[in-house]
Amino acid sequence: METHKIQLYRALTVLVLIGAVFAGTRIITEIKGYRFIGGGVSATNTISVSGEGEVLAVPDIATISFGVREEAKKVSDAQNKVSAKMKTTLTAVRKLGVPDKDIKTQNYNSYPKYEWQDGAVSCLSLNCPPPRPNKQVLTGYEVSQSVTITVRNLDLVNGLVDTLGTAGVTDMNGPNFAIDKQDELKTEARKQAIDKARAKAYVLARDLGVSLVRVVSFSEGQNYPIYARTMMAEGVGVSKDASTPELPQGEEKITSQVTVTYEIR
Repeated sequence: METHKIQLYRALTVLVLIGAVFAGTRIITEIKGYRFIGGGVSATNTISVSGEGEVLAVPDIATISFGVREEAKKVSDAQNKVSAKMKTTLTAVRKLGVPDKDIKTQNYNSYPKYEWQDGAVSCLSLNCPPPRPNKQVLTGYEVSQSVTITVRNLDLVNGLVDTLGTAGVTDMNGPNFAIDKQDELKTEARKQAIDKARAKAYVLARDLGVSLVRVVSFSEGQNYPIYARTMMAEGVGVSKDASTPELPQGEEKITSQVTVTYEIR
């Protein structure tokens, strides 16, 4: 009987120790969590600082959009006209070195074209027939196809503009210069903004005679890229007699604005 009591006492002692260790671990974990953003109890004494980062880069890609539009009495005839002109244009584009993966059809549309016919009847006698109602009459079809080209070798841009102009495309938009991998620039701009905000926080804490404890909130404003200057051709393609346009690429600026709030003590 005495042996059973001793064993029960030992078992209870082990359970109590395990519970104490588990509770202590939870408490230590929660205390450590206070150092992280939003962790632990709400901070009552805080300071907020802001920072802005800016990265400049030269564009490395350009996009050019163009379209072909034709009309005919029969939809098949309009489609054939568009297909023939587009095939000739894309063949010339490929010869300049643009791969198929960078040539994408954006839209292909076919519309019937109507016109209103007046139902009025010219009559000078007293026994004129009643006027016929106005009606829509099908006069033909319009078919259009628009394509966007991504140019990764910017040395090809001028040649493409000339080629599209002489090919007789109906509409052309671009070239629009941009940066292919903007995420890397955004990350760099954000890091600059955070570093500046942190430096401000340390200076402010020193001047106030307080210490920074932890970050309790962080927010980032929208990245606003300022795009490079571009030359845009609209409407009918560039005339074959026109001189080659000047197409400055400029620079693109990526900015990031952040606000960081620190707990102080």
